[in-house]
Amino acid sequence: MSNYIPRICDEELSLKLEAFGAVHIVGPKWCGKTTTAKQFARSYIEMQDPDKRDMYLETAKIRPSGLLIGENPRLIDEWQIAPNLWDAVRVSVDRRGESGLYILTGSNAIDKSSMMHTGIGRIDTLVMYPMSLFETGESNGKVSLSKLFQTGSMAEDGCESTLSVDDLIFAACRGGWPSSLQKRSRKAQLLVAQSYFEGLCREDISNLDGIRRDETATRLLLRSYARNISTLASNRTIIRDINTNYDMSETTYYEYIKALKKLYVIQDVEAWCPAIRSKSAIQATEKKEFVDPSLVVAALGINPDYFNLDLKTFGFIFETLCIRDLKIYSNVLGGRLSYYHDRYGLEADAVLHLRDGRYALIEFKLGSTDIDEGARHLLEIERLISVYNEKETQTRLRAPDLKIVITGTQYGYQRPDGVFVIPIGSLRD
Repeated sequence: MSNYIPRICDEELSLKLEAFGAVHIVGPKWCGKTTTAKQFARSYIEMQDPDKRDMYLETAKIRPSGLLIGENPRLIDEWQIAPNLWDAVRVSVDRRGESGLYILTGSNAIDKSSMMHTGIGRIDTLVMYPMSLFETGESNGKVSLSKLFQTGSMAEDGCESTLSVDDLIFAACRGGWPSSLQKRSRKAQLLVAQSYFEGLCREDISNLDGIRRDETATRLLLRSYARNISTLASNRTIIRDINTNYDMSETTYYEYIKALKKLYVIQDVEAWCPAIRSKSAIQATEKKEFVDPSLVVAALGINPDYFNLDLKTFGFIFETLCIRDLKIYSNVLGGRLSYYHDRYGLEADAVLHLRDGRYALIEFKLGSTDIDEGARHLLEIERLISVYNEKETQTRLRAPDLKIVITGTQYGYQRPDGVFVIPIGSLRD
């Protein structure tokens, strides 16, 4: 496809197709899974095609292997419509003993407990997200996260982002949905995330598993979640907020949360709990996050103009944007994200862990006035790790390889204390 916008995960998908018989691409609707998969597929079927759906379903019941016939790699889009295709793919991979045979795509997590085999070793998973600022062309990519880990340094003259706070506000409200980039006007681009949110509340959350869920309850839950985005608010706090306008039990709340996670809409960040403080001092609650900042804006029912008078709220949404981009950039490094926070107020908004043990302590600061505070937090955590290692003789902790403050400002540089200040508008994988 000539208008395809390259994705950071392209390289990862290519590698997985080389290594495994099939690759399962998962992620939220509209994030570009099918479009990306078609760049690698030599044949495909779309299970949701209304003209062929019934025929496909009947074939899947009687002879699912028939749907696998075609040039490889063969893409089966929205395969979960006929779940027994999973086992058919797994058996085909076993029999043929080849790699790169199939690509499966789906917008919701499937319970594989009823399947004959999980597919481990045959079918590997690739997680896709909406597009990062670098993929949309808004980040100039002057600072590579992977190179920063490799070299431990930036260019001597630092970097400069061209994104203003207003640009970041619009990018967060629009989100990383590929289809939004095809719209000419900014108003039209903003409608994409709003439409996603409306469809999620009206249809998707019920179509997930055929269990009818209340649209109003879904809206109120997502709105309350959005009010507490990038915080450690407890689930009980959110339930109380919902119940000011609606009667929702704790059981129902967790059922809705489970559904929204299966749809890859809610993606909370887990806590990092190193032994530098007592266990009781370190917060272990997951940090509330959406897969894309535009869903926060849609849930709150606001638009970019709202933030002219409320940049404080945008600071939390900015963190969601940064976490989304870090997840995308770190995926190719095999990275995962957590956060650190203790009852003394010491925090790292994100901790990026690599598989080889290296990690970065990261703070997010929209403006320049808070950079010093963010740097102090990171340096204090590093100091506590050093103190712990001086006392501990057997289970020493690795010191952070990088300390980074990601900002919404214009200039990037390395401070004399070793902390990197990097505009999100200059970051890439």
